[in-house]
Amino acid sequence: MLLELRNLTVEFPSARGPVAAVHGISLALDSGQTLALVGESGSGKSVTALAIMGLLPPQARLSGEVQLEGRDLSSARPTDLQKLRGARMAIIFQEPMTALNPVMRVGDQIAEAVHAHDSIITRDQARQRAIEAMREVSIPDPERRGRSYPHQLSGGQRQRVMIAMAIVNRPALLIADEPTTALDVTVQAQILELLAELRRRLSLAMLFISHDLAVVSRVSDRVAVMYAGRIVETGAVRQLFERPAHPYTRGLLGSIPTLKTNRHEPLRAIEGAVPSPGALPPGCSFAPRCPLCIPQCEAAMPEFIEIAPGHQARCIRATENP
Repeated sequence: MLLELRNLTVEFPSARGPVAAVHGISLALDSGQTLALVGESGSGKSVTALAIMGLLPPQARLSGEVQLEGRDLSSARPTDLQKLRGARMAIIFQEPMTALNPVMRVGDQIAEAVHAHDSIITRDQARQRAIEAMREVSIPDPERRGRSYPHQLSGGQRQRVMIAMAIVNRPALLIADEPTTALDVTVQAQILELLAELRRRLSLAMLFISHDLAVVSRVSDRVAVMYAGRIVETGAVRQLFERPAHPYTRGLLGSIPTLKTNRHEPLRAIEGAVPSPGALPPGCSFAPRCPLCIPQCEAAMPEFIEIAPGHQARCIRATENP
């Protein structure tokens, strides 16, 4: 297994004591596979990505294990993590305009990623590899575009530059943190197609983070649904879309507009707001918003129930028909 998270917990200090933004999650991802991590804002998706990359802020406290190619990253030294980032694992952030250096040409930024992991490569060789990476992500006329600054490129081209920077050293793991959220629908489709093609051609393992189930259905093999820092359901894409088991997953799917949606009627939504981590109930985190909640749900956190082989949900009523 390329990537394994074992009982991963990330806590942040607060006036009332430590607060868990990610609580005891376990996931596995192998080469050539795409796992989607889905949930609304504040569910802990991006914190999970930062924990894998070793980019959590100093005040964060991590427990559990992050295994990459058999190596425990949670106990690795910062210098060792720095060597792995960009070489064996890479991340694409949601907004490239804030991730790219605004006063540095994009080709030089990609070449800098090459230099960081190959100290004997020449400047011209690094520049050539940067141009080739830009060509791989379908940036037209990469020699000329490589001399541009980020503000001179469109949003889609800037995201392609971020992808080129991520793949230039041929990492084994690619984390895509909401890579299409800031793009229009046409460009979004192009980026998704590009990521899928790169995954196949380079045998990448990809952790795709999103709140959009429609996007997830196009790029992922498996899905892990996250709520309030916990995984509440996992399974193959087809399993989750055809037979969602957890009430939260059902609510997410019910809020997706389709061609049959009546524009004059509100979409079926999940009632209530996400509770803050410090105000979570002792039992099921979703209990305050769940239409199927019973006293047993509030008493203790439910264990995972197997719905079908490879399909699990953390809900005592998961096997009931919606």
